[in-house]
Amino acid sequence: MAGVAASILAGSLVLAACGSSGDGSETATGGAATGGAASGGIITANSNEPQNPLIPTNTNEVGGGKILDLVFEGLVYYDAEGAVHNGVAESIETDDSQTYTIKIKEGLTFTDGTPVTSSSFVDAWNQGALLSNGHLSSYFFEPIEGFSYDEDSELTGLEVVDDTTFTVKLKQPEADFPLRLGYSAFFPLPEAAFEDPDAFGENPIGNGPYKLDGEGAWEHNVGIDLVPNEDYQGDRTPQNGGISLKFYETQDAAYSDLLAGNLDVIDAIPDSAFGSFEDELGDRAINQPSAVFQSFTIHTELEHFAGEEGQLRRQAISHAINREEITDAIFQGTRTPAQDFTSPVIDGWSGDIPGNEVLQYDPEKAKELWAEADAISPWDGTFTLAYNTDGGHQAWVDATMNSIRNTLGIEAEGNPYALFADLRKDVTDRKMTGAFRTGWQADYPGLGNFLGPLYGTGAGSNDGDYSNPEFDALLAEAATADSVEASSEIYNKAQEILFKDLPAIPLWYSNVTGGSADTVDNVEFGWNSVPIYHEITKAE
Repeated sequence: MAGVAASILAGSLVLAACGSSGDGSETATGGAATGGAASGGIITANSNEPQNPLIPTNTNEVGGGKILDLVFEGLVYYDAEGAVHNGVAESIETDDSQTYTIKIKEGLTFTDGTPVTSSSFVDAWNQGALLSNGHLSSYFFEPIEGFSYDEDSELTGLEVVDDTTFTVKLKQPEADFPLRLGYSAFFPLPEAAFEDPDAFGENPIGNGPYKLDGEGAWEHNVGIDLVPNEDYQGDRTPQNGGISLKFYETQDAAYSDLLAGNLDVIDAIPDSAFGSFEDELGDRAINQPSAVFQSFTIHTELEHFAGEEGQLRRQAISHAINREEITDAIFQGTRTPAQDFTSPVIDGWSGDIPGNEVLQYDPEKAKELWAEADAISPWDGTFTLAYNTDGGHQAWVDATMNSIRNTLGIEAEGNPYALFADLRKDVTDRKMTGAFRTGWQADYPGLGNFLGPLYGTGAGSNDGDYSNPEFDALLAEAATADSVEASSEIYNKAQEILFKDLPAIPLWYSNVTGGSADTVDNVEFGWNSVPIYHEITKAE
């Protein structure tokens, strides 16, 4: 990914005609590129019920995001290694890293036959950014002139030049802006999306390699069926006859289906199988580093967790968790104890950030800090951690609560939700009464993506409503740095503040663990732990 970052930050033009790999010369990852032939079989894979209707700017969880990435194509896309390639964009140019001129390819259409134009992006971004719409990913438009957290405001920094050209003016120079444009928040929308948003969210019309298999292809809490988009002209040409994503309430059920031959691909192994899946799946098992960070969040207004008392209790809880023991006993080599708030697979990562000693298991220090907090306001009640049981989290939550309970001598227990979507709804609606599990699967390969959306004041995924002006100032400074190396140093400086405040308690980095049945070939997982679905082949 170093090469990617260097090209992104190279001063003026960044992505003109970059990496159009239809011949496989650059990515060499597709079925055709690796010698595999396109097939007509429909791939079955596991997933979760999306939290919201499928509107790109209002989807920030993996269940919905997985679908949107297949149904839409943005200005750029990321290959298996996280390298950036032009998608809809013909070129993205700038002389000052503040005003970008974006030209899109001619002749592209949505699956309803309407053209993909400059307005498809400008209108979609304005809808996603508008305060009163309350979309979860509105934060991503904050750098664009006109964005407001206080009132409905048009993104005045966007200007349509003609059907295939538009310009973006940012509030300040941000050299890595093009790197972000493959994230779903920046996808285009057809006119139908604005005419009836509710209907569109149930049956989205995209411009990507796949489309819904007709009206009602999304059967809630059951699955969604996607078929190839025959009009798609991009590089991610489907090598199969479609993708059928099945929504499971437990990872054990999905894994059982894989072993029984009822599922082709799985992207999450249940903890009950960590010790056996590599033997059971052989060379079809996947266990590789990915850009996924796991934590739990304690809201800033939760009783006993605000101010000096709260800071002491957060640090005490962090010291009370034996991450080494839990990752060894529960995850068996598929997780690595966290050393920061990002991921080691991202350029600029450091495991030596001052203050990260708060992540070390230190029972005596934990007790000392907890006692100092009690001196401010005595603790009462039970410390709870909410989690979803359809994601295979009970074992580590139980182990973590045991570690806290045994170290601090307090009541601590898990608070299970059956469905991820229900947990996310309560988190979004600010109904949580205790801590809740959180994590981050990177949207684009940059350190800032792990920090700004989660801990920036007012950010869309800032579930704990954390706010620190000093931290915000460093985020802004990092965004304007003239190189990835310089911005990484500033982002890591900002993390020193997080280690003091602990808006979230870092736990571990996730390997992507998954696998496939012998019914499919060409299965590869990307930098962000998601299978490269369009490359998978299966006989009819």
